[in-house]
Amino acid sequence: MSDAAAIATAPATQAAGSSFYAGMRMLPKAEREAMYAIYGFCRVVDDIADDQGGEREGRAAALDGWRRDLDSLYAGGDPGQAILVAEAARRFDLDRADFEAVIDGMAMDVTHDIRWPAMAELDLYCDRVASAVGRLSVRVFGMPHEPGLELAHHLGRALQLTNILRDIDEDAEIGRVYLPAEALTGAGIALTTPIEVAADPRIDQAVRPLVARAHEHYRAADAILAARPAGHLIAPRLMEAVYSKLLKRMEVVGWAPPRRRVRVSKPALLWTVARLLVTR
Repeated sequence: MSDAAAIATAPATQAAGSSFYAGMRMLPKAEREAMYAIYGFCRVVDDIADDQGGEREGRAAALDGWRRDLDSLYAGGDPGQAILVAEAARRFDLDRADFEAVIDGMAMDVTHDIRWPAMAELDLYCDRVASAVGRLSVRVFGMPHEPGLELAHHLGRALQLTNILRDIDEDAEIGRVYLPAEALTGAGIALTTPIEVAADPRIDQAVRPLVARAHEHYRAADAILAARPAGHLIAPRLMEAVYSKLLKRMEVVGWAPPRRRVRVSKPALLWTVARLLVTR
């Protein structure tokens, strides 16, 4: 059975491994199933991009296969593997361009291993792999158009930057460094190899501008959510609360090597869910 078929037949099981699962479970049935489908799509194309055993040409072809199936789905034809998101796309009028943007983001990792991109390229990457997912999600949540787009913009970037800051060592091991060139060279770090860059003690200084940028996005997202726009917002509230706290914990620990991975504990996650259910 293909990855797409497996997710299509058991979306909740596949999504259960996600740190956002608790938030998705709080949604009404139709919205919950749509979010599982979106998560499933993202997981499949991300697995294609991260398949270190596959040739770049083959991975690019697999992503192009998804483009063709999405084209067919939106043209009313046979959706192929895009059957995974067909019901969600129909019920919530999901924009084809946002699915395409996610694939474009994955293609950036396939074309070449991203290493110390310019800040503008990093922001584009975050928009494609995270904020585009947010744009799909806010339609499912039922948010008004403008605050929905703003929330997707800021929360998507905040979450992706947090992931990048958490995964420095894991990314370096597969030949990637998402930290921007401007920040690295500004800290005096030579752009040699991913492992050498990740091991440089000055990396703690280099990441601080990115940390500040992530906090700005969290504050903007929090302001949008605090205005209480319409929609099923338990999931984005949970993401914002948990991941902004994760970033603050990483700040306390710092990024000087050797780093230890900071995680969200299950009891802390459940406590946050309970608090949000009481205060929403």
